[in-house]
Amino acid sequence: MKITIKEIAAISGVSTTTVSQILNNKGQRFSEETRKRVLKAVEEYDYNPDYFAKNMVHRESKTVGMIVPDVTDLFFSKVIEGVEDYFNKKDYMILLCNSRHSAEKEKDYIKQLQNRSVAGILLASPNSLKLESDLKGSPYILIDRGLNTRTEGNLLVKEYSGVYQAIQHLIDNGHTRVGMLTNESGYYEMTERFDAYYQCLKDNNIEYNPDFIADGPVTIEGGYLAAKGLLEKQVITALCCGNDQMAIGAYRAAYELGLTIPKDLSVIGFDDLEISAFLNPPLTTVKQPAFDIGYTAAQYLLQEIDHPNEIIPNKTFETTFIERGSTISIDKT
Repeated sequence: MKITIKEIAAISGVSTTTVSQILNNKGQRFSEETRKRVLKAVEEYDYNPDYFAKNMVHRESKTVGMIVPDVTDLFFSKVIEGVEDYFNKKDYMILLCNSRHSAEKEKDYIKQLQNRSVAGILLASPNSLKLESDLKGSPYILIDRGLNTRTEGNLLVKEYSGVYQAIQHLIDNGHTRVGMLTNESGYYEMTERFDAYYQCLKDNNIEYNPDFIADGPVTIEGGYLAAKGLLEKQVITALCCGNDQMAIGAYRAAYELGLTIPKDLSVIGFDDLEISAFLNPPLTTVKQPAFDIGYTAAQYLLQEIDHPNEIIPNKTFETTFIERGSTISIDKT
């Protein structure tokens, strides 16, 4: 049976107020002997404060909600890790919700979280929102790459420059027949990444060929199906994938079609997932700081909770091109 603060107080020979103040680092007026006696009882009887009851008394929630489009997505798992790392230090708990890319599920989760009186909401949304109505009354931060227009709290990544650098790398290594896997018709549009691909070809006087583009979900299976459909129909020497998961799927498609990476096909991803360095060959990719995005989002949300009248800054994260073993100069083959 869970021990109560009253029982800890009785064991320690002090009042419940004394126990509460010592546990909340407000017990400076008590002797060191009293403080040690209380903390010893807390440790010995494994006492844990009832945060729900505490929050009801102080009208303060130490819980935040987080809604992501896919908890199995390796990118978002890293974002969640960053959020968790920050809020753990602040003694906050996270209620994690999986919207499965559905706008309706998002709205339902928002209402449920508000009904549970969470202190704030982090929303990684692939959908357009009516911010004033959908999130009215709740401190919130969006992780949506600027999809929903707002003047502050934008967390943006230099996707364009990262993909442009990747395509330029391929062109500098002799590739002119460069394909791309995108998600333009799906839940996670990659407009900036496609625009960078298109513009880099144009800047290098290489004609854009729409037949070199394949669309699919940003998953391993989505990358596999999109890459296989493309490679069965077109002869390309390089493939830029919308993210690392799609690139992993492309590896499988190339293998089934008898293509060797990078000898027959150079492949580039985006994200720099931990697994990417352990593929065979290791994946050349564009790194975006998923952990830092989550950590910063959590910082901004707590700032919005504690100081609702202060302006939340915008932040732009750099990308880094990482060359590994999945690309090769065709001049050397």
